[in-house]
Amino acid sequence: MALTLHHFTLLSHPPSAALSARLLRTKRFSFPALINSKRFSGSVMASAPRKVLVPIANGTEPMEAVITIDVLRRAGAEVTVASVEKQLRVDACHGVKIVADALISDCADTVFDLISLPGGMPGAASLRDCKTLESIIQQQAADGRFYAAICAAPAVALGTWNLLKGKKATCHPSFMEQLSSSATTVESRVQQDGNVVTSRGPGTAMEYSVTLIEQLFGKDKANEVSGPLVMRPNHGDEYSVLELNPMEWKFKNSPKILVPVADGTEEMEATIIIAVLRRAKADVVVASVGDKLDILASRKVKLVADVALVEAAQLSYDLIVLPGGLGGAQTFANSEKLVSLLKKQKEANRPYGAICASPALVLEPHGLLKGKKATSFPALSNKLSDQSAAENRVVIDGNLITSRGPGTTMEFALAIVEKLFGRTKALELAKTMLFVYP
Repeated sequence: MALTLHHFTLLSHPPSAALSARLLRTKRFSFPALINSKRFSGSVMASAPRKVLVPIANGTEPMEAVITIDVLRRAGAEVTVASVEKQLRVDACHGVKIVADALISDCADTVFDLISLPGGMPGAASLRDCKTLESIIQQQAADGRFYAAICAAPAVALGTWNLLKGKKATCHPSFMEQLSSSATTVESRVQQDGNVVTSRGPGTAMEYSVTLIEQLFGKDKANEVSGPLVMRPNHGDEYSVLELNPMEWKFKNSPKILVPVADGTEEMEATIIIAVLRRAKADVVVASVGDKLDILASRKVKLVADVALVEAAQLSYDLIVLPGGLGGAQTFANSEKLVSLLKKQKEANRPYGAICASPALVLEPHGLLKGKKATSFPALSNKLSDQSAAENRVVIDGNLITSRGPGTTMEFALAIVEKLFGRTKALELAKTMLFVYP
């Protein structure tokens, strides 16, 4: 799938000759600052590692952090997730628990090709108040290397640090007035001006991340990575789903939803599902299908579940929904307890669903798609016994919902919100997250 850039506003500001010369005299240089130097051949630049720093804090928006980390690692970037707190574990927004790779103090002497700040409040304020991070990113800007921010972070952090002066930038609509005092504000979903990239919110995070890949690796790599993500071709437009055999999804009080996770689970899919459903005020239980609550997801993001599956299995759920990821899906398929829960869910005519690898590797082999239309990750759709609906991004058939991959997860989660709370609520969330134009 070709990358569409029609919503991006790109400005090219290569470093001046004086800056290039200064960078060549110092050890603190990296690929982006030297991209126009004739002294560096394509083969040398191609072999240079791209180091990326993604700082996180308590109250960070987890979708923005995890999507950025995941997508950049897909491109081969060496991403360091650094906590600005006193401990590695961070309690992000919506109860998502992330374990960082390092403390920010461990990163002070490392040269990064890119620093990307996720948003979320009070996470963005904690990033702003971290003196070590401020020092690192001020040096990043002084050396002409890339830095970026999304959602609240452009206004709250970069603007406060005076790093957007004379730049065009964007952010979440609720922070645009604050941003206007430190930058020229624009409403692009993703905005690049020179060595700075900014973006609007969770619903633009994947486009933002692919833009960062293009800056670090070039358009060919951006296209290569974006294809398997199954990204939307029409960013910002209202989403649609294929629904067959419509039925009401019933629940009492707040819907109780089980989201199993395991080593190898696709972290973008899990995080988006959990965060979106919790934004809708659903009672989401994240259960580890393994011996520990900590899991190492498919792109090495470290997440922490709420409970073990053995404990979660003692309850009943209004919905059970499986994220994908090859390793995670295989673990799900091999879990007698989880498969038993899913079969009981189907027999009771209660809703269940899966995305990416899980429809093909978990639901299909255990007879949980019998008599149902479904979709899955494109490369695995040939494993579905009925492939007639496999080209659709989200398919609902009665009490079953399935979807294709990371780039369809937001639509998948919003479709669940719509079934539980109605389309008005789903579109309200979609607009707040900037997935759909407000």
